[in-house]
Amino acid sequence: MSLVNVIILAIVQGLAELLPVSSSAHVVVAEKLLGLDPSSPPMTLLLVMLHTGTMFAVIVYFWRQWLDIYLGSGPAFKAFAVRVIIATVLTAVVGEIIIKIIEMTLLRNVPHSEIEDLFSHLEFIAPALAAAGVIILAAGLYERRKSSRGQAATHDMTLRQAGLIGMVQGLCLPFRGLSRSGATISTGMFLGVTKARAEAFSFALAVVITPPVVGREVLRLMRSAHENGAADLGSVALLTMCGAVIAYFAGLLALKWLSRWLESGRWYLFGIYCLVASAAVMVLYRNGY
Repeated sequence: MSLVNVIILAIVQGLAELLPVSSSAHVVVAEKLLGLDPSSPPMTLLLVMLHTGTMFAVIVYFWRQWLDIYLGSGPAFKAFAVRVIIATVLTAVVGEIIIKIIEMTLLRNVPHSEIEDLFSHLEFIAPALAAAGVIILAAGLYERRKSSRGQAATHDMTLRQAGLIGMVQGLCLPFRGLSRSGATISTGMFLGVTKARAEAFSFALAVVITPPVVGREVLRLMRSAHENGAADLGSVALLTMCGAVIAYFAGLLALKWLSRWLESGRWYLFGIYCLVASAAVMVLYRNGY
């Protein structure tokens, strides 16, 4: 893993992470094209560190909005915290169940298998991208139909809505290509929440789940280094930190674009993009990547 590779991947991640097009899928494809192994511990750690960079971009970009909506008063913060906690707990439960099922089925014959072992398989990423595309496209069309009928979305979010969004987020965690932001924002739209509120809540959940995911990948890298003696932890840490900084600035640009597209009613176009990207990934897979 060279600095040039890290810069390329950080730009890809930063631009795609905060758009509902699955940054993970884009980074995996880029890694494949660069001749890297997306399932190796250094690369999975790099991916979550790039997520960390974009997490800070999310905090900077949404801070004022969160302050106005969720942190303006004690009751508002309490209601927000309860919804985030419920959603995050359900994310963990659903995500862990799916991971265990996958490890006991698809990976049952692989010694010391982990869910990350599937991250380099484009044949799984392509259908996940297609599924994300269908969800986003359907939500965009649903929103346009409601708007044409004069039906207004609600600015409030119930505990049930927050819980369902958290469950959908858990469904996305094990699968590269199933866009977390795309699926959770679309779920909010289906449940009658405004796009802006669903967007803010989705990225608040991302801020909460990123640190545990980073911790998991750090432990995975340290375990691999202990067992194989192959990783230079110091150089890997430095490179991943550089990548996080670059992803931060690229993420800020992507957030500005995402918000404009949400407000313009063109959400469904992200779904079309995911479907096209799914076809492209399948072509790459059939050509040996």
